[in-house]
Amino acid sequence: MKSREQEYREIFMAEALEYYDAMSRHISELEKTPTDEPALNELFRLMHNLKSNARAMGYTQIGELAHHMETIFGLIRSKEKSFTGSVVPVLFGGIDTIGNMIRAIGDGQETDSVADVDELLANLDRLVRGEEPVLIDAGAAAEDDANRKLELSDLVYIQIKKLDHLLNLVGELIIDRDRILTLSQEIGNSALQATAAHLFRISDELQYSVMDARLVNVGSLFNKFPRVVRDVATAERKEVELTLVGEDIQIDRNILQIITDSLLHLVRNAIGHGLEQPQERVNLGKPAIGQLTMSAQTERDDVLIHVIDDGRGIDIANVRRKAVERGLISKEAATTLDDDAVRAFLFEPGFSMAQEVTEISGRGVGLDVVKLAIDSLGGQLRVDSTLGKGTTFTLVLPTSIAVKGALLFELDERSYAIPLMHTDSVVSLWPEQLHIVGGTLLADIQEESVPVVSLRRLLHNGDGPLKPVHRAEVTGRQDIIIVNYNNRKLGLIVDRFLRQQAIVIKSMSKPLDTIDLFGGVTLLGSGQVCLVLDVPALTRLFLAKRP
Repeated sequence: MKSREQEYREIFMAEALEYYDAMSRHISELEKTPTDEPALNELFRLMHNLKSNARAMGYTQIGELAHHMETIFGLIRSKEKSFTGSVVPVLFGGIDTIGNMIRAIGDGQETDSVADVDELLANLDRLVRGEEPVLIDAGAAAEDDANRKLELSDLVYIQIKKLDHLLNLVGELIIDRDRILTLSQEIGNSALQATAAHLFRISDELQYSVMDARLVNVGSLFNKFPRVVRDVATAERKEVELTLVGEDIQIDRNILQIITDSLLHLVRNAIGHGLEQPQERVNLGKPAIGQLTMSAQTERDDVLIHVIDDGRGIDIANVRRKAVERGLISKEAATTLDDDAVRAFLFEPGFSMAQEVTEISGRGVGLDVVKLAIDSLGGQLRVDSTLGKGTTFTLVLPTSIAVKGALLFELDERSYAIPLMHTDSVVSLWPEQLHIVGGTLLADIQEESVPVVSLRRLLHNGDGPLKPVHRAEVTGRQDIIIVNYNNRKLGLIVDRFLRQQAIVIKSMSKPLDTIDLFGGVTLLGSGQVCLVLDVPALTRLFLAKRP
């Protein structure tokens, strides 16, 4: 597997060779028409970009040569020099040398292995001083140019819509692959099974190759935020230091596009409402400069993006009080909630619409919209905070949105799927391991009391509230899937567990797309259509209908 350094070197190589080709073209145009301003401006821009990229990669000699060349083109652009006489062969030689140095990097050689670099730099300095360059053999240089081989870059740039289309086709292929594999097992023909197994391996490799081609560095988005932070901090009259961590973590480009507005919102809120004014921070014993960190890391198959500030933190007591005032929970029930459950109210639709909610460290405004964006990806949004110390928002994201891990289960002789992103665990419990409080079934899971509901009752209950559960109704072993959404766990009783597998989720057609409880459909290897449950919608439904 390629290292990050190798990937960056290949990207630099591809761009640098493109710059070289473009510079060769423009300097030829300039030789024909020395007053060609568009060609001159492009040469200046390309040299400037190459200089910056080379220095960033540590290729200082290329950066130095590009800097000298940029200076000469700048003088020509400002009419202090003209593209005539001895200037022409020196600049042509400079571009050729840049091409040789780039190719040397591609061959794993040092750039100083290219001959005559020092002499070229000296000549460029002479041109800047208005002196004649040193005995250039134009004939020999022309002969070398005439014998030069043409090269193409090893990298190509592909429009994202083409990759989207390719990934959709791969998704269709995987569905058919699973059907063929199932049929081959049912028929029992050994030759067919061997072919199906080979198809499985090939399509699996194709799937991951396409997914890999869509990956981009998180830094491509992170690196846009220093300017955002500077502008917001200036508007708020605050001092903020931004730290970026994990820019080389890779994620699907479409996922990064979808979370852009969410990250922007979280960063603006952190500066505007999370971080205190400089004097207030000093009075609290904090440094006047607020600290804001954006970091990315991988955790199993997920990418975690954190937005961390060292500001006020979230006042749990205030959030609890507002939740009661808004009728989201009774006063008695609110006192039993832990801090995570209370903070979850910040993501409830409409919770932060009133002006006074901004007193809760400003963390309420628009968080429900952020949560919906993350939910649409099958991800999670978490918040952790300590009053007076700061707040951390964590976006838990899949690396790809095309193929998702899912848990398959059976209910009323039909197969259903739940995305693994929202699946906490599966347990099988006997009636004596369950207890009833206020008409709600509860299970003690890892020292936590988790409400449990029959998925059958939840799906077929109608518009009214769920009826209280009675002990006599709970008989036999209960297979329970523990799902987790918005820091709330819920146990769903199903008929039986089936298996875990990767699925391709397709949107439902009208009018089924209006049913909130299902996030889409997938096709199983048997050809059976399988509904994919929407865990956020199920959780909200249970909270609205619980006894």
